Amino acid sequence: MLTLKIVSPEKIHFNGEVESVKVPGMLGEFEILNNHAPIVSALQKGRVEYTTKDGKQQLNVVGGFVEVLKNNVSLCVELWQDT
Repeated sequence: MLTLKIVSPEKIHFNGEVESVKVPGMLGEFEILNNHAPIVSALQKGRVEYTTKDGKQQLNVVGGFVEVLKNNVSLCVELWQDT
């Protein structure tokens, strides 16, 4: 299992265990699974998807950053607000 924390300037959107995380990287979408290699990457506009024990969840983001280290995934994002 991975520990995922998703924060934006407004609040903490999620903090808990997940099975996987998909993020919109600058060179395309990529998936983070258990024991992923350490990485820091910028994110572009797109959808963040993560799978919890209760099913799939998603957030639309304008951009941000992801850091993966020892099964801890940290996302610092700006949410995509429809007007």
